[in-house]
This record gives sequence, structure tokens and C-alpha cells, in this order.
Amino acid sequence: MSKGSAELTHARREEIISACEKLYQTMSFKEITLKDIAGATSFTRTSIYNYFQTKEEIFLALMQKEYERWVEELDAMANAYTTMSIESFSGMLAHSLEKRSMLLKLLSMNHFDMEENSRPECLVDFKRAYGASIEAVRACLVRFFPDMDQKAQQDFLYAFLPFLYGIYPYTTVSVKQRQAMSEAGLNFVYMTVYDLAYNHIRALLEASVRIQKS
Repeated sequence: MSKGSAELTHARREEIISACEKLYQTMSFKEITLKDIAGATSFTRTSIYNYFQTKEEIFLALMQKEYERWVEELDAMANAYTTMSIESFSGMLAHSLEKRSMLLKLLSMNHFDMEENSRPECLVDFKRAYGASIEAVRACLVRFFPDMDQKAQQDFLYAFLPFLYGIYPYTTVSVKQRQAMSEAGLNFVYMTVYDLAYNHIRALLEASVRIQKS
């Protein structure tokens, strides 16, 4: 493949992913079709199949891009500071999630079906980005909390990563959902992404420190 062809392929893929991202801001996954995505690009629906075979592959590529953006921020955080308290790190990590509303929304989706309807090579590319995010968080733990052993790091990651999947539905509530909870007598406490993430991250780190000292 020539340099020009590679650049065009990359540009076309990015245009498709950006179109999907824009549509997903106001439409649901079920509502969005390949026709809709093509309509938001400069080329035809048929041309999309040269880059993605299914809608799920486009969403997977969008989530991959969001992970890559998050990793860039985490790496910058690790490189910018030499020391950080539990409170400061919890705040920084919570702020990084607060900026990634698209990632949190994507994480709330049914990943099993999305991954099953994507080609293996697309899934591998996505898993690399996902793995990089795990290692970026781990690198922060190593840098800022050197007393945490490998088990403590793993315990943190396995409590923190699944937590990410539930942030969006707990912090983004529609008018219809609010009305239903009110009528059901549910005393739901509304929290921001930052507050929910900060409290969880800080609790995990404080628990780890207590275990390390015992």
C-alpha cells in the first residue's frame, strides 16, 4: 500500500469514526444505522464496507479511540508528577474520567454482542488499546504508591475497572427515569462522575494502604 493510499485509508476511517461519535451524542446505538453514519460522511454507504463490515466494528473503533485518548492523559499525569497523595491522585483520576463521557457511555453498552459482531483483527486492535489503559493506570500506581505490591495493584485494578462500566447509568439519568424513580418512591442520590469516581478510588486506595500496614 502506498503512503498516499495509507493516509487516505486512515483519513476515511477517522471520518467514519467521527461521524459515529457525533451521532451517538444524540442517538442510541439501536437507532444509529450504517446509512446514518454514511450520511454524516463525505462518501457513500457502500464505501464504508471498505473500512468496516458492521456497525459494531465502528463503535468498537470509537471506543478504542477513547481508550487511546485516556491513556495519553494518564501517561501525561504519570510524567508530570513525582509524588501524589491518595486524595490528589483520586482527584486527578476522577477528573480524567469526568472528561471521558463518551468512553463511559460506550462502556455502558452490551460489549459481548459488539465484540461478537466484529472481525478478530478489529477486536485485537481494540484489546491492545484496552490493555494499554490498564497498564497506564498500573504505571500511576507504581509511581505514586511504591509501597503497593503486585497483589495490591491487581486488587485495585479488578475493583476499579469493572466500576467504570456502571458510572454512566448512575450519573446520567433521563427525565423519564427520574419520573419513574420518583413514582416508585426510590430515594436515589444523584452524583456527578467526579464525585462517584473520587469516592470509589479514594476508598480503594485507603483500603490498600491499611492492608499494607497491617
